[in-house]
Amino acid sequence: MFELSPHGTDVFVGAGPEYPWGGLYGGQIVAQALRAATLTVEPDLEPHSIRAYFIRPGDATEPVRYEVDRIRNGRSFSTRRVVAKQAIGAILNAESSFQRPEPAASVQSILMPDVPAADSLDVSSWTETFDRVVVPATQVQGPRRDGAGRTVVWMKVNHELGDPAEAPAQLLHRSWLAFLSDDVPTEAVMHAHPEAAAVMGDEDRFFGASLDHTIWFHRPLRADRWHLYDFTCQHFVGGRGLAHGHVFTADGTHVATVTQEVLLRDRAAKR
Repeated sequence: MFELSPHGTDVFVGAGPEYPWGGLYGGQIVAQALRAATLTVEPDLEPHSIRAYFIRPGDATEPVRYEVDRIRNGRSFSTRRVVAKQAIGAILNAESSFQRPEPAASVQSILMPDVPAADSLDVSSWTETFDRVVVPATQVQGPRRDGAGRTVVWMKVNHELGDPAEAPAQLLHRSWLAFLSDDVPTEAVMHAHPEAAAVMGDEDRFFGASLDHTIWFHRPLRADRWHLYDFTCQHFVGGRGLAHGHVFTADGTHVATVTQEVLLRDRAAKR
């Protein structure tokens, strides 16, 4: 899924399957951009954040060229910029930061809600690559969240990814989290929107697209085990909804925070 081929200095080429609704899946482009950036830093550096802007829809019939710019190489941190391109031009621009591990205090102030275990609910997904379990709103208990449209989903990759304690495998697990984390924000925005919430499932009524996507990786994770994705919509104006979410392991460890701005347009509205 995230295999890249070198094509000159700091240039890599990847590809992906067509998204069920057409084009390339944004989460995969983010994950491949993160992978491309990682190939240009020292192996002991870990990605701790990535900020990506979606520029154009990707075309699944052609490869994607990832051009990496080495912005900075520091003693503790390194920064990379990646531009993903196809024939039409740039489709994504991303910046990622890497840190050399260092000892420090560990504080978790965000708690996971009390929800049923993933195995007790029905599995549904639009792809064979991962399993997805939606937690009914009536079964989400515990800490509340600011915002509206709360959407809580269990997700995991459905094949083994390797020992997460090993650096190459941990990168793969973080790449998969980047892939998965693009799946929930749009639903949170739609649930918060008064008209969209009433017609969920009517894909012809509303047009949705990811505008930008940011991930902060807090702790090591294992994407081939169940993680809980807990998102709410913090704001909606000008057709843009801001989704904010937290990702937890099954035992409640907070491993990542994700934000995404989603474009949501009512096709029935007069313009």
